[in-house]
Amino acid sequence: MATDNRGRKLPKGIRQRSKDGFEGRFTYQHKTYTVHGETVTKTQKAMTELKYKLEHGIYADKKKITLNDWFTTWMEEYKKNQVKTGTYTNYQNYYNFAIKERMGSNLISDIRGEHIQKLYNDLVDNEYTLSSIKLVKAILNGCLKQAMRNGLIERNPVPLATLPRQKEKKERQAMTKEQQTLFMEYAKDSYLYNLFAVMLRTGMRIGEITGLKYTDIDKRKNVIHIQRTLLYINNEGYMECDPKTKTSNRDIPLTAALCELLENQRKFWGFKVERIDRYLFCTEKGEPLGRQRVQYEIDRITKQITAAGHDFPRITAHVFRHTFATRAIEAGMQPQVLKTILGHSSLTMTMDLYSHVLPDTKADEMEKIANVF
Repeated sequence: MATDNRGRKLPKGIRQRSKDGFEGRFTYQHKTYTVHGETVTKTQKAMTELKYKLEHGIYADKKKITLNDWFTTWMEEYKKNQVKTGTYTNYQNYYNFAIKERMGSNLISDIRGEHIQKLYNDLVDNEYTLSSIKLVKAILNGCLKQAMRNGLIERNPVPLATLPRQKEKKERQAMTKEQQTLFMEYAKDSYLYNLFAVMLRTGMRIGEITGLKYTDIDKRKNVIHIQRTLLYINNEGYMECDPKTKTSNRDIPLTAALCELLENQRKFWGFKVERIDRYLFCTEKGEPLGRQRVQYEIDRITKQITAAGHDFPRITAHVFRHTFATRAIEAGMQPQVLKTILGHSSLTMTMDLYSHVLPDTKADEMEKIANVF
């Protein structure tokens, strides 16, 4: 039986290392496993835990764990019940598109800072935005930080890499008043006319308006309650999620024009939308309306416009939100009020919109004070 440096007997399978700590060794299914600990008690505990994992088939040799393997474990065991469904899906999508093919087959024990740096540089070359690369960094950092806590790697390599320099932001796209009028004129025959008109008058996000139910229209308080967002999850279908942020859960005041549009939509398909599970904006069969279907209809309308000889840019559903914000700023809506209607999490986001719109009106504003001097 082995003894420690003081000559005391040690438990079976444990010996004292020459410099520090203890080593525990045992055999399972003809293979030898070794663990280490600062004390005898910690070494025994490590041996017990490892034996349990081996007996229950949940042990993974850290020398053979790939990033793909560990990411799957991290998502299932550490993130699934901690983050919103939308966030979970977003992590999955970013990993699959930005990380998996580039370094997913690497062993996590082999990943170094230069591998992370190469990933960032490759994403820049493929025109990923800085905000997207920051999300990639957050995913990798959380994933590998947990691997380090679990003793699978000695060091988290993510902090060793440097994010790329911020490129000049693309100008926010919003329709001009002329473009807005032109689009709605050509959209008159569209089954999504009411949806486009409501988006222009509220600035709702696409997931918010497709998740809107007739029960969210509160005529007594004269507001629209934004309480959910509709999200499509691959292989699972449509799911209702909480709004994007805490401030996204909000009330938007009802105007007479909005009431008319929403009432028209309630009658549009000829079925009752008061059912608790029925979305106000839906397909002809009463099924959820997907983002791709909305985008297809936007593209169909813009093609008609350009075919008629008009110069018109390709737009997305998000452009309607920016267009609402632009019209609101032009009309003199105060930043704090616009912030609450849009559901921004900070006033900085709203003021960023102002910085985009105000340069176009500053000449007019200067004229207002020209006679003061």
